[in-house]
Amino acid sequence: MTERRPSANGVQRAAERIAGEVTRTPLLPLDHAGRRIWVKAECLQRGGSFKLRGATNRLMQLSGAERARGVVAFSSGNHAQGVALAARRLGIAAAIVMPADAPAVKVEGTRAAGAEIVFFDRDTESREEIGARLAAERGAALVPSFDDVDVIEGQGSVGVEIRAQLGGAPEALVVPCGGGGLSAGIALALPETRITIVEPEGWDDMKRSLEAGEIVPVAEPAPPTRCDALQTKCVSPLTFGALSEAAASGVAVSEAEVAAAMRFAFRHLKLVAEPGGAVALAALLAGKAGERPDGSVVVVSGGNVDAALYAGIIG
Repeated sequence: MTERRPSANGVQRAAERIAGEVTRTPLLPLDHAGRRIWVKAECLQRGGSFKLRGATNRLMQLSGAERARGVVAFSSGNHAQGVALAARRLGIAAAIVMPADAPAVKVEGTRAAGAEIVFFDRDTESREEIGARLAAERGAALVPSFDDVDVIEGQGSVGVEIRAQLGGAPEALVVPCGGGGLSAGIALALPETRITIVEPEGWDDMKRSLEAGEIVPVAEPAPPTRCDALQTKCVSPLTFGALSEAAASGVAVSEAEVAAAMRFAFRHLKLVAEPGGAVALAALLAGKAGERPDGSVVVVSGGNVDAALYAGIIG
Protein backbone atom coordinates (compact mmCIF):
# COMPACT_ATOMS: atom_id res chain seq x y z
CA MET A 1 0.00 0.00 0.00
CA THR A 2 1.39 3.38 -1.04
CA GLU A 3 1.92 5.81 1.83
CA ARG A 4 -0.28 8.88 1.57
CA ARG A 5 1.67 12.08 1.01
CA PRO A 6 0.63 15.73 0.96
CA SER A 7 -0.10 17.10 -2.51
CA ALA A 8 -0.88 20.33 -4.32
CA ASN A 9 -4.44 19.13 -4.93
CA GLY A 10 -4.79 18.30 -1.25
CA VAL A 11 -3.64 21.79 -0.31
CA GLN A 12 -6.22 23.35 -2.65
CA ARG A 13 -9.01 21.19 -1.20
CA ALA A 14 -7.89 22.08 2.33
CA ALA A 15 -7.96 25.80 1.51
CA GLU A 16 -11.52 25.46 0.23
CA ARG A 17 -12.57 23.34 3.23
CA ILE A 18 -11.33 25.75 5.91
CA ALA A 19 -11.99 29.05 4.10
CA GLY A 20 -14.85 30.04 6.37
CA GLU A 21 -13.09 28.93 9.55
CA VAL A 22 -9.81 30.88 9.41
CA THR A 23 -8.78 34.49 8.84
CA ARG A 24 -7.54 35.52 5.39
CA THR A 25 -4.48 37.34 6.66
CA PRO A 26 -3.15 40.44 4.88
CA LEU A 27 -0.09 40.94 2.71
CA LEU A 28 1.62 44.08 3.97
CA PRO A 29 3.94 46.08 1.67
CA LEU A 30 7.55 46.59 2.72
CA ASP A 31 10.04 48.58 0.66
CA HIS A 32 13.46 47.08 1.34
CA ALA A 33 16.75 47.58 -0.50
CA GLY A 34 14.96 49.22 -3.42
CA ARG A 35 12.46 46.40 -3.84
CA ARG A 36 8.82 45.85 -2.90
CA ILE A 37 8.54 42.91 -0.50
CA TRP A 38 5.24 41.54 0.78
CA VAL A 39 4.88 40.41 4.39
CA LYS A 40 2.29 37.68 4.96
CA ALA A 41 1.07 38.49 8.48
CA GLU A 42 0.04 35.13 9.89
CA CYS A 43 0.64 36.63 13.33
CA LEU A 44 -2.81 38.18 12.80
CA GLN A 45 -4.44 34.78 12.39
CA ARG A 46 -6.99 33.77 15.04
CA GLY A 47 -4.99 32.18 17.84
CA GLY A 48 -1.95 34.24 16.88
CA SER A 49 -0.34 31.90 14.32
CA PHE A 50 -0.85 29.87 11.15
CA LYS A 51 -1.42 26.72 13.21
CA LEU A 52 -5.20 27.13 13.23
CA ARG A 53 -5.20 26.22 9.54
CA GLY A 54 -3.73 22.74 9.80
CA ALA A 55 -5.61 21.92 13.00
CA THR A 56 -8.92 22.95 11.47
CA ASN A 57 -8.32 20.91 8.32
CA ARG A 58 -7.43 17.83 10.38
CA LEU A 59 -10.34 18.06 12.80
CA MET A 60 -12.98 18.85 10.17
CA GLN A 61 -12.28 15.47 8.59
CA LEU A 62 -12.82 13.40 11.75
CA SER A 63 -15.84 11.14 11.78
CA GLY A 64 -18.65 11.63 14.29
CA ALA A 65 -17.35 8.72 16.36
CA GLU A 66 -13.82 10.15 16.35
CA ARG A 67 -15.06 13.56 17.40
CA ALA A 68 -16.91 12.00 20.33
CA ARG A 69 -13.66 10.43 21.61
CA GLY A 70 -11.75 13.70 21.48
CA VAL A 71 -8.29 14.67 20.30
CA VAL A 72 -4.78 14.86 21.77
CA ALA A 73 -1.97 17.11 20.55
CA PHE A 74 1.51 18.11 21.74
CA SER A 75 2.93 21.60 21.30
CA SER A 76 4.94 24.41 22.87
CA GLY A 77 1.93 26.61 22.31
CA ASN A 78 0.93 27.68 18.81
CA HIS A 79 -0.29 24.27 17.62
CA ALA A 80 -1.85 23.86 21.08
CA GLN A 81 -3.95 26.97 20.59
CA GLY A 82 -4.80 26.04 17.01
CA VAL A 83 -6.09 22.61 18.04
CA ALA A 84 -7.89 24.00 21.09
CA LEU A 85 -9.68 26.67 19.05
CA ALA A 86 -10.63 24.30 16.24
CA ALA A 87 -11.82 21.68 18.74
CA ARG A 88 -13.99 24.16 20.61
CA ARG A 89 -15.62 25.36 17.40
CA LEU A 90 -16.37 21.78 16.36
CA GLY A 91 -17.51 20.63 19.82
CA ILE A 92 -14.57 18.25 20.37
CA ALA A 93 -12.78 17.67 23.70
CA ALA A 94 -9.04 18.41 23.41
CA ALA A 95 -6.07 17.52 25.62
CA ILE A 96 -2.78 19.26 24.88
CA VAL A 97 0.68 18.12 26.03
CA MET A 98 2.74 21.28 26.63
CA PRO A 99 6.26 21.86 28.01
CA ALA A 100 6.33 23.23 31.55
CA ASP A 101 8.39 26.19 30.31
CA ALA A 102 5.99 27.15 27.52
CA PRO A 103 5.34 30.92 27.31
CA ALA A 104 2.55 31.91 29.67
CA VAL A 105 0.63 33.65 26.88
CA LYS A 106 0.44 30.36 24.96
CA VAL A 107 -0.63 28.37 28.03
CA GLU A 108 -3.29 30.95 28.86
CA GLY A 109 -4.58 31.01 25.28
CA THR A 110 -4.82 27.23 25.14
CA ARG A 111 -6.62 27.04 28.49
CA ALA A 112 -8.97 29.87 27.52
CA ALA A 113 -10.02 27.88 24.46
CA GLY A 114 -11.23 25.12 26.78
CA ALA A 115 -8.50 22.53 26.32
CA GLU A 116 -7.10 20.30 29.06
CA ILE A 117 -3.35 20.88 29.49
CA VAL A 118 -0.88 18.14 30.44
CA PHE A 119 2.58 19.56 31.24
CA PHE A 120 5.90 17.77 30.68
CA ASP A 121 9.61 18.43 31.18
CA ARG A 122 11.16 19.35 27.83
CA ASP A 123 14.62 18.10 28.94
CA THR A 124 13.69 14.72 30.43
CA GLU A 125 10.40 13.62 28.87
CA SER A 126 9.14 12.98 25.34
CA ARG A 127 6.04 14.86 24.29
CA GLU A 128 5.49 12.37 21.49
CA GLU A 129 5.47 9.44 23.91
CA ILE A 130 3.15 11.21 26.35
CA GLY A 131 0.78 12.23 23.57
CA ALA A 132 0.70 8.73 22.09
CA ARG A 133 0.00 7.22 25.51
CA LEU A 134 -2.84 9.63 26.26
CA ALA A 135 -4.40 9.06 22.85
CA ALA A 136 -4.22 5.28 23.30
CA GLU A 137 -5.68 5.41 26.81
CA ARG A 138 -8.58 7.61 25.72
CA GLY A 139 -9.16 6.26 22.24
CA ALA A 140 -8.61 9.81 21.04
CA ALA A 141 -7.25 10.97 17.69
CA LEU A 142 -3.65 12.20 17.85
CA VAL A 143 -3.11 15.47 15.97
CA PRO A 144 0.63 15.99 15.27
CA SER A 145 1.95 19.50 14.82
CA PHE A 146 3.60 18.81 11.44
CA ASP A 147 4.01 15.06 10.76
CA ASP A 148 0.53 14.67 9.27
CA VAL A 149 -0.78 14.99 5.72
CA ASP A 150 -3.96 16.88 6.63
CA VAL A 151 -2.08 19.29 8.89
CA ILE A 152 0.53 20.04 6.20
CA GLU A 153 -2.15 20.56 3.56
CA GLY A 154 -4.07 22.89 5.86
CA GLN A 155 -0.95 24.98 6.51
CA GLY A 156 -0.45 25.18 2.75
CA SER A 157 -3.59 27.31 2.52
CA VAL A 158 -1.24 30.22 3.34
CA GLY A 159 0.29 29.70 -0.10
CA VAL A 160 -3.11 29.48 -1.78
CA GLU A 161 -4.01 32.84 -0.23
CA ILE A 162 -0.74 34.42 -1.32
CA ARG A 163 -1.34 33.36 -4.93
CA ALA A 164 -4.85 34.82 -4.85
CA GLN A 165 -3.71 38.06 -3.21
CA LEU A 166 -0.85 38.64 -5.66
CA GLY A 167 -2.67 37.33 -8.72
CA GLY A 168 0.05 34.72 -9.22
CA ALA A 169 2.91 32.93 -7.50
CA PRO A 170 5.77 35.08 -6.17
CA GLU A 171 9.24 34.40 -7.54
CA ALA A 172 10.68 33.88 -4.06
CA LEU A 173 9.37 33.31 -0.53
CA VAL A 174 11.09 33.19 2.86
CA VAL A 175 9.37 31.28 5.67
CA PRO A 176 10.07 30.19 9.26
CA CYS A 177 10.62 26.46 9.78
CA GLY A 178 10.34 24.26 12.86
CA GLY A 179 9.02 20.86 11.81
CA GLY A 180 8.36 22.17 8.32
CA GLY A 181 4.57 21.87 8.07
CA LEU A 182 4.06 25.47 6.98
CA SER A 183 6.99 25.61 4.56
CA ALA A 184 6.15 22.21 3.04
CA GLY A 185 2.51 23.17 2.56
CA ILE A 186 3.47 26.47 0.94
CA ALA A 187 5.97 24.70 -1.32
CA LEU A 188 3.16 22.44 -2.57
CA ALA A 189 0.82 25.40 -3.08
CA LEU A 190 3.47 27.47 -4.91
CA PRO A 191 5.60 25.04 -6.95
CA GLU A 192 6.90 27.88 -9.16
CA THR A 193 8.28 29.78 -6.18
CA ARG A 194 11.85 29.59 -4.82
CA ILE A 195 11.45 28.65 -1.17
CA THR A 196 13.96 29.59 1.54
CA ILE A 197 13.31 28.16 5.02
CA VAL A 198 14.74 29.88 8.09
CA GLU A 199 15.61 28.38 11.49
CA PRO A 200 17.43 29.55 14.64
CA GLU A 201 21.15 28.85 14.81
CA GLY A 202 21.79 25.44 16.35
CA TRP A 203 18.25 24.32 15.53
CA ASP A 204 18.78 24.34 11.75
CA ASP A 205 18.12 20.64 11.18
CA MET A 206 15.93 21.19 8.11
CA LYS A 207 18.63 23.34 6.51
CA ARG A 208 21.29 20.72 7.16
CA SER A 209 18.94 17.93 6.07
CA LEU A 210 18.26 19.63 2.75
CA GLU A 211 21.99 20.13 2.22
CA ALA A 212 22.79 16.50 3.11
CA GLY A 213 19.95 14.99 1.10
CA GLU A 214 18.74 13.06 4.15
CA ILE A 215 17.17 13.85 7.51
CA VAL A 216 19.74 15.09 10.02
CA PRO A 217 18.58 15.73 13.62
CA VAL A 218 19.52 18.72 15.73
CA ALA A 219 23.04 18.30 17.13
CA GLU A 220 23.13 17.88 20.91
CA PRO A 221 23.43 19.75 23.11
CA ALA A 222 21.16 22.21 21.33
CA PRO A 223 21.75 25.85 22.31
CA PRO A 224 19.15 27.89 24.19
CA THR A 225 16.82 29.91 21.97
CA ARG A 226 13.90 32.26 22.42
CA CYS A 227 12.33 30.65 19.36
CA ASP A 228 10.29 28.13 21.36
CA ALA A 229 7.94 27.59 18.39
CA LEU A 230 10.85 26.24 16.30
CA GLN A 231 12.45 23.82 18.78
CA THR A 232 11.91 20.69 16.72
CA LYS A 233 14.78 18.24 17.09
CA CYS A 234 14.03 16.12 14.01
CA VAL A 235 11.91 16.91 10.99
CA SER A 236 9.39 14.60 9.33
CA PRO A 237 9.89 12.55 6.17
CA LEU A 238 6.67 14.18 4.90
CA THR A 239 7.92 17.75 5.31
CA PHE A 240 11.50 16.96 4.32
CA GLY A 241 10.24 15.16 1.21
CA ALA A 242 8.06 18.05 0.05
CA LEU A 243 10.81 20.61 0.59
CA SER A 244 13.44 18.43 -1.06
CA GLU A 245 11.26 17.99 -4.14
CA ALA A 246 10.73 21.75 -4.22
CA ALA A 247 14.54 22.28 -4.16
CA ALA A 248 14.13 24.52 -1.12
CA SER A 249 17.18 25.94 0.60
CA GLY A 250 17.74 26.96 4.21
CA VAL A 251 19.50 29.58 6.32
CA ALA A 252 19.98 30.07 10.06
CA VAL A 253 19.69 33.30 12.05
CA SER A 254 21.10 34.39 15.41
CA GLU A 255 19.18 35.42 18.50
CA ALA A 256 20.34 39.02 17.97
CA GLU A 257 19.07 39.00 14.38
CA VAL A 258 15.70 37.67 15.55
CA ALA A 259 15.42 40.40 18.19
CA ALA A 260 16.26 43.05 15.58
CA ALA A 261 13.51 41.68 13.32
CA MET A 262 10.97 41.80 16.15
CA ARG A 263 11.85 45.45 16.75
CA PHE A 264 11.60 46.18 13.03
CA ALA A 265 8.19 44.49 12.78
CA PHE A 266 6.90 46.56 15.70
CA ARG A 267 8.26 49.90 14.50
CA HIS A 268 7.79 49.65 10.75
CA LEU A 269 4.99 47.13 10.20
CA LYS A 270 3.05 47.62 13.45
CA LEU A 271 3.13 43.86 13.98
CA VAL A 272 3.78 41.89 17.15
CA ALA A 273 6.00 39.01 16.06
CA GLU A 274 7.14 36.27 18.43
CA PRO A 275 10.78 35.14 18.12
CA GLY A 276 10.03 32.03 16.06
CA GLY A 277 7.59 33.95 13.89
CA ALA A 278 10.20 36.61 13.09
CA VAL A 279 13.05 34.43 11.79
CA ALA A 280 12.21 34.83 8.09
CA LEU A 281 12.07 38.60 8.46
CA ALA A 282 15.36 38.36 10.37
CA ALA A 283 16.98 36.55 7.44
CA LEU A 284 15.76 39.23 5.03
CA LEU A 285 16.98 42.13 7.16
CA ALA A 286 20.34 40.47 7.88
CA GLY A 287 20.96 39.84 4.18
CA LYS A 288 21.00 36.08 4.66
CA ALA A 289 18.08 35.28 2.40
CA GLY A 290 19.98 36.20 -0.76
CA GLU A 291 18.71 38.57 -3.42
CA ARG A 292 14.96 39.01 -3.14
CA PRO A 293 13.34 40.12 -6.40
CA ASP A 294 10.42 42.54 -6.50
CA GLY A 295 7.26 40.91 -5.23
CA SER A 296 8.98 38.39 -2.95
CA VAL A 297 7.08 37.29 0.15
CA VAL A 298 8.27 36.98 3.74
CA VAL A 299 6.05 35.11 6.19
CA VAL A 300 5.69 36.30 9.80
CA SER A 301 4.20 33.10 11.15
CA GLY A 302 3.21 33.93 14.74
CA GLY A 303 2.80 36.63 17.34
CA ASN A 304 2.36 34.81 20.66
CA VAL A 305 5.05 36.24 22.93
CA ASP A 306 5.03 36.93 26.66
CA ALA A 307 4.66 40.62 27.42
CA ALA A 308 7.76 40.88 29.62
CA LEU A 309 10.01 39.19 27.08
CA TYR A 310 8.59 41.32 24.29
CA ALA A 311 9.00 44.55 26.20
CA GLY A 312 12.63 43.70 26.94
CA ILE A 313 13.35 43.02 23.27
CA ILE A 314 11.65 46.00 21.66
CA GLY A 315 12.96 48.39 24.28
